[in-house]
Amino acid sequence: MNTKNLVLMALLVGVGAALYVVTPGMVNGMKPDFMLTMMFIGILLFPTVKETFLLSLVTGVLSGLFTTFPAGLVPNVIDKAVTGFVFLIALIVLKKLVNNFIVSAGLVGLGTILSGTVFLAVALFVFNANVGATFTVLFVGVVLPAVAFNVIAFTIIYPIVTKLVKRSKFNTAISV
Repeated sequence: MNTKNLVLMALLVGVGAALYVVTPGMVNGMKPDFMLTMMFIGILLFPTVKETFLLSLVTGVLSGLFTTFPAGLVPNVIDKAVTGFVFLIALIVLKKLVNNFIVSAGLVGLGTILSGTVFLAVALFVFNANVGATFTVLFVGVVLPAVAFNVIAFTIIYPIVTKLVKRSKFNTAISV
């Protein structure tokens, strides 16, 4: 791993953490996970197993530490790991289409749905989190709005990051 790449990934995670902390909770303390958007951008820029593992682990731990959802640490780590590697596999399979911005935004939306589903499944069914709401209520009340927030955030942030990467001569694994 290149030090420049690690710095860029750390900056992405830091911005995601700042956005995550200042975003108010919606239903039962759940909030849109902007760290997920930054993880997707990092994986788009550096689509390797090592970088995906690092981004997934760090965003999962930080999301879990900052979450207001009861017993949310372990579900966050599990959901980021699953989502990160599924996103990476989707990038590898769709390699020729990934340079298309609309396809990338669609993958972010699908990745957010996957992330929310895995998080809720682990939190509600495995850890039996007592939140007073059903899977459906949380999915409709938090996950679906989070998809919209993450896709909008991606469409704003990704072009800025790619311009910075081009100007800074980072060694990304994917052409931006």
